Amino acid sequence: MTVWNLVAATAISCLLASSAAAQEALVTYKSLSPEVALDLARATLADCRKRGFQVTVAVVDRFGVTQVLLRDRFAGAHTVSTASGKAWTAVSFRTSTTELVANSQPGMMQSGIRDLPGAVIIGGGLTVEAAGSLVGAVGVSGLPAATRTKPAPRQASMPYATSSISRPDDVIARAQDKNDEPRQI
Repeated sequence: MTVWNLVAATAISCLLASSAAAQEALVTYKSLSPEVALDLARATLADCRKRGFQVTVAVVDRFGVTQVLLRDRFAGAHTVSTASGKAWTAVSFRTSTTELVANSQPGMMQSGIRDLPGAVIIGGGLTVEAAGSLVGAVGVSGLPAATRTKPAPRQASMPYATSSISRPDDVIARAQDKNDEPRQI
């Protein structure tokens, strides 16, 4: 009987241990819904149009995968890959590409990041955060360099997503209404 008790105790402890390990193996994170990503891209494109610029806007998720890409009809062909690259760079380095330009000048310690494959170290890429968590980034290509270095006329501040991208109030209101739940993978 003691052998059976030992086998039963071992089996029960293995089940409990694997359950605890399974719980530790799951990660919870916030992500942009496709609707919010599309609203963000549309609002950014509309703001650029209002200023008289033909641009491409890319919104990527927290992993750098493109969720939305909008190209205005007269934006140059090069702006598609550039906007996506700026967004990918911002989310990968968790900072705006304008800050990366300043921090990676020749002779500086981080200058080597300019040579990394896929990194686009040009102003126009900004991170998007929700409740202190990085949820994605936006890249804009097609703006003249002089407009990229000026601060946005108004910075969006909302509990769902914050960045230094100027966005119309309707997008902010819609984003505040979204209650995207964290997903487990």
